[in-house]
Amino acid sequence: MEGVKIKKIAVLTSGGDAPGMNAAVRAVVRTALYHGIKVVGVRRGYEGLLREEMPDVVDLNARSVSDTMQRGGTILLTARCMEMMTPEGQDKAAQRCKDLGFDALIVIGGDGSLNGGLQLVRRGVNIIGIPGTIDLDLKCTDYTIGFDTAVSTGMDAISKLRDTSSSHERCSVVEVMGRGAGYIALWCGLTGGAEEVLIPEEAAADTKAVIEQIRKNRLSGKTHNLVVVAEGIGGTIELAKQIEAETSIETRATILGHLQRGGSPTAVDRMHASVMGYMAVDILTRGYRNRVVVSKNGGHDHLDLEEALAVERPYDPYIYNVLKILSV
Repeated sequence: MEGVKIKKIAVLTSGGDAPGMNAAVRAVVRTALYHGIKVVGVRRGYEGLLREEMPDVVDLNARSVSDTMQRGGTILLTARCMEMMTPEGQDKAAQRCKDLGFDALIVIGGDGSLNGGLQLVRRGVNIIGIPGTIDLDLKCTDYTIGFDTAVSTGMDAISKLRDTSSSHERCSVVEVMGRGAGYIALWCGLTGGAEEVLIPEEAAADTKAVIEQIRKNRLSGKTHNLVVVAEGIGGTIELAKQIEAETSIETRATILGHLQRGGSPTAVDRMHASVMGYMAVDILTRGYRNRVVVSKNGGHDHLDLEEALAVERPYDPYIYNVLKILSV
């Protein structure tokens, strides 16, 4: 495509924070400056854009993003904006983008944030999306910023819990984040050596089967058990009580919660975030509009935003089956 002169862009982070968002913002800012493009940051996501008194917008330069890549969270702050879910809020946000002179708005976030961006596209705003969510629940991309750090944090916590669980011959039931997706639970379970994992995608893995497996494990000589539960399944405390009541094995429940959102991003997250942030600006300078940057087949690409959000990717049970065999 022929290059289009882009003079001013904005970047925001929206929805749940994810480790690596700062690296993506840094890459956007520095790539824009390299191309002579003015760049501003919208603080507090769509909520900041829709503020009544004045949009929460700040100028960004190379120093603004200096010494930020290793920091968790997001320097631009984030929020969940209910107003943006209404047609009136979407109309207002689109008009704000036009009034502020944005040639494009780069949105870093998950499914809800990118769908908000799609509504702006339909109102004439040029949107470039970057997938930033620990949940890995965007079907159009093989990787989302923050996932590796969230899994690494969960794996570390599970390893520590396994130490004490083994010492006391207990069962540990650990709930990890992920909303309605089981990817974090699956990866934490496999890398943490869990005996059982409960995820939304595996409906057959019910609590009765888990309890029966724990009973068999004790009879076969296993002195401790670890069960990882996805946030989308829930009921972790009740499950722990049920396991103890039906097996007489002392059982403890641990909910990791927002611990998994924080922390310095891993090298994997910093790499993906940096490349995706660079590509978001690069494709703008080459004339592309309304795209989302994705990770595909070990590399990076970009897709039409509307088509990307409509992608359906069937659940692949391969990793779950690996876990089940290795836990025997």
